[in-house]
Amino acid sequence: MEITLEKIDLVRDRTGVSYKEAKQALENTNGDIIEAIIYIEEKKNSTWSSSVSEAGNEVLEKIKDVIKKGNVTKIILKKDEDIIMNIPVTAGAVGALISPPIAMLGFATALLSKCKIEIIKTDGKVIDIQEMAEDTLDNAKSKMNEYKEKITLKKDENNKDDNDDDLEQ
Repeated sequence: MEITLEKIDLVRDRTGVSYKEAKQALENTNGDIIEAIIYIEEKKNSTWSSSVSEAGNEVLEKIKDVIKKGNVTKIILKKDEDIIMNIPVTAGAVGALISPPIAMLGFATALLSKCKIEIIKTDGKVIDIQEMAEDTLDNAKSKMNEYKEKITLKKDENNKDDNDDDLEQ
């Protein structure tokens, strides 16, 4: 059967494929428009399902890897160098996902009660969360002071301009 531009256009309009793909589908189905459309739909579905399956497997492998690393990585809560709590990072993350308000309350309580929160990474490196929180708080304070100074300077400039205008009149 002859493959015409009109048949290719019909297949393209129904399926949204390129001219080349429409022509190949018509060639594979001996010029039958309906069979060509079905052929393209089946091809798209099989490609989509296999790519979803591959992506799902990749995500699953990454999650397994993160859990393995997370179980090695620990969160340690200390008070006066005594270990109060020692949990895997994954357990802490699951707890934070289940109830973020309780996790935030626990974190704030630990910081306010002068407990030390440490994260022990897989390479043995220790990250002190309290130091990070203090640094962040210090940075926020310095930014606020900078803005306060800028506002005060701007206010003083405006007052000076108003006084100069009054003197000229």
